[in-house]
Amino acid sequence: MNYDIIIIGAGPGGIFALYELVNICQDLKIAVFEAGHSLEERKCPIDNDKVKSCIHCKSCSIMNGFGGAGAFSDGKYNITNQFGGSLYEYIGKEKALELMNYVDRLNLEFGGEGTKLYSTSNTKIKKLCIQNGLHLLDASVRHLGTDVNFVVLSNIYNLLKDKADFYFDTPVEHVVYNSSKYIIKTAKENYTCSKCIISVGRSGSKWMETVCRELSIPARSNRVDIGVRVELPAQVFAHLTDELYESKIVYRTAKFEDLVRTFCMNPYGVVVTENTNGIITVNGHSYDDPSKHTENTNFALLVAKHFSEPFSDSNGYGESIARLSNMLGGGVLVQRFGDLIRGRRSNSSRIKEGFLTPTLSATPGDLSLVMPKRILDGIIEMIYRLDKIAPGTANDDTLLYGVEVKFYNMEVEIDGHLETAKKGLYVIGDCSGVTHSLSHASASGIHVARCIAGK
Repeated sequence: MNYDIIIIGAGPGGIFALYELVNICQDLKIAVFEAGHSLEERKCPIDNDKVKSCIHCKSCSIMNGFGGAGAFSDGKYNITNQFGGSLYEYIGKEKALELMNYVDRLNLEFGGEGTKLYSTSNTKIKKLCIQNGLHLLDASVRHLGTDVNFVVLSNIYNLLKDKADFYFDTPVEHVVYNSSKYIIKTAKENYTCSKCIISVGRSGSKWMETVCRELSIPARSNRVDIGVRVELPAQVFAHLTDELYESKIVYRTAKFEDLVRTFCMNPYGVVVTENTNGIITVNGHSYDDPSKHTENTNFALLVAKHFSEPFSDSNGYGESIARLSNMLGGGVLVQRFGDLIRGRRSNSSRIKEGFLTPTLSATPGDLSLVMPKRILDGIIEMIYRLDKIAPGTANDDTLLYGVEVKFYNMEVEIDGHLETAKKGLYVIGDCSGVTHSLSHASASGIHVARCIAGK
């Protein structure tokens, strides 16, 4: 039960940390503990036929398991320091980009060849945004698609499965430091290691807070992003998505000067639900395979809320809003934009009579009864502003699903090696509060692996 290194969490950070470690140091004894299932056993029961809404599985296959929450995402790897996290503040901008590009090459090597790399360089869309009070962030975007992303993860797992011990469906309950060893406690057994890498993602944020408290690791409150997922005809955003695929657009509202941004754009994609700590929120996926394309595009509109003293539970605030949505709709609510601005609740008949066919079966409702007014006002402002660069965004039949919440872990105090004050304990990926994307999380895993190998 004794290992040189134990990795907690088999999301992108943990996967790429393991990959790099076994390539550099073949003689290490490594174990990976994952609360969810192995990749081939991950399957959400929602089929929109017999099962139309979340049934609260013991382990959510969308959020947990090999590949992490990104396994069934649309596989977008944004190579940039402008968004996706602040990894560059710890390791430097050039190093961060170098590692993200290295991850991109690995993804191509493991089955992503032939997928397209989009870029905002030399695009006229940036000028169009500026002329309308919007700001387009710079990035190169590799879109694998949910289908190709699964192939890449399968190939990586087949390479790694015999080079480390994988413990699936084995959540870690506690991490205890005892002299020079870490004791990893599960419900059945205890395991020890000299070095421990924690990579439990956003869904492990509450657990990570407990670890920090028990080990006296300093951490500071972070933010929570609250908003909706917009679904509209793919033609409305085609001139943006065909060239850029993922366009990260930021707007400062006139009323409150809050920042509203687009996030996770899925051309010809589908809207999906996800379960985070028993709370049902909304997300989006898209596929590389044209046969799986829909006629719709979806993306999130998010407002980031930062809190100061005396309040520090930003995730709790986001959860309370999501719970209210779940209370009113039994899960995700959906509302036509035209109904929202007219102050009326959407119903099944108005949605059915609209010119847009929803890709998610959600409960028609009134988002104004759920979302804080300041946030909802900002989202409405942003929709009208986007309508200037993509006419049709503010159509009555545009659908708004709510709520979408992006939970962030408290930002753990780590050094340039992503190591905590407890020597030998590293925190990577989104659970660190430092990364917020697939590319940044993966790069953080590579970085820590090289730091450990160097020691």
